[in-house]
Amino acid sequence: MSDELTENIIGAAIEVHRILGPGLLESIYEQALLHELTLREMKVNSQVEIDVIYKSVVIKGQRIDILVEEEVILELKATKDLQEIAMAQTLSYLKATNLKRALLINFGAKRLVDGIKRISL
Repeated sequence: MSDELTENIIGAAIEVHRILGPGLLESIYEQALLHELTLREMKVNSQVEIDVIYKSVVIKGQRIDILVEEEVILELKATKDLQEIAMAQTLSYLKATNLKRALLINFGAKRLVDGIKRISL
């Protein structure tokens, strides 16, 4: 799934992690990454509400941490170890939005490159 857009997003996330390091709240990393992506002139939206459809009923309440260029979902975490539920959650966002690419980024990792998962449908 390597492409220029996701590579640029990963570069921005690495810059945030390089400056802030692990150990902060997820919301801090979200704000810092939003700023870094904006500095890199990417179109970003945060806390994007998405609908889940269940038997023709629209269920509200799901939110994407960051949506980049209306193409790539970013799900952010700040934990020592990523839980399997984080991957399932990110996959459900892709299915609900009909988008094809997501990055699951764990800012709690000592080395951020070890905390990034590329997900595609």
